[in-house]
Amino acid sequence: MDTKRLTNPAAEEILGGYFPVLDHGFVSLVDYMGSDESIERAARVSYGAGTRKVSQTRGLIRYLRRHHHTTPSEMVELKFHCAMPMFVARQWIRHRTASVNEYSGRYSLMPLLFYKPAPDNFARQSGKNMQGRDAEAAPRDLYREAVERWERSREAVSADYSWLVGEDVARELARIDLPLSTYTQWYWKIDLHNLFHFLALRAAPNAQWEIQEYARVMAGMLKRVAPLSYEAWLDYNFCGEFLSRGELEALALLLEAGNDGIQVRSGVREVTVEDLKGLGLSPREVEELREKLRPRPVPHFELDLGRMRTAEEVEKEMYQAVRGSFE
Repeated sequence: MDTKRLTNPAAEEILGGYFPVLDHGFVSLVDYMGSDESIERAARVSYGAGTRKVSQTRGLIRYLRRHHHTTPSEMVELKFHCAMPMFVARQWIRHRTASVNEYSGRYSLMPLLFYKPAPDNFARQSGKNMQGRDAEAAPRDLYREAVERWERSREAVSADYSWLVGEDVARELARIDLPLSTYTQWYWKIDLHNLFHFLALRAAPNAQWEIQEYARVMAGMLKRVAPLSYEAWLDYNFCGEFLSRGELEALALLLEAGNDGIQVRSGVREVTVEDLKGLGLSPREVEELREKLRPRPVPHFELDLGRMRTAEEVEKEMYQAVRGSFE
């Protein structure tokens, strides 16, 4: 059936497909409204596509993002169906700029699926980051002991939940001791501007690895809906950096802007930590400036279409997870 809505063939290719994340999770783009052209129309308040060239659309979108004109990108919306462990959901829900409808444990039986980290993602507490883990995996014997303890507790809570439901205890009470590793699901609808903010935080290397996995898949979906906006976000936000007054003054000690370009200042000397502190930068800000100036890899966030599953396959797995708990 033909449509007058703005669509993108690359987005249509994955629409309604389910991409696995972690061991039992997934992300699906179930609907979207608008594209890069929608942003251009909103910014120009125009009636239709007209004869605009892709280069003109790209130039406008990059200008808008570069200068923080965000309202046109709010005209594009994406709707996702996601399944994730509850501890990931609790981080995710802090982004209060989406419409959310979560799976109800009061109404439906909970699929007793639990997240188990892979050995390479199991690590001790970081000595530098109070809310993160070491980059190096923990010893395998520690991992095996942790898995054994997790499995014992999960078997117990699964048996208790099944018993309570079998005794016709209200589902809203039967669920109360299920752990944060239990999987939940929701529909999550958000506009493009706020999705960019979510991805900038949750796809970043310092985010918890598990939520990074979801953000990377969602970024790959966004790339198919609005590729020019995705490119601008990558260049100006995700791989770009904000510079404070002190940081700009630090760069000005080394460089000067002339009519013919940007040149190294004549007679320039090494800028020391003391120089940076004299500009009002704290020791942490000095280290952050160093990090900003180091080269970084540019991610591509490509989806692996070979892993895409149908809604029927995912529904069958979830049904079996519920049914298997009460046999």
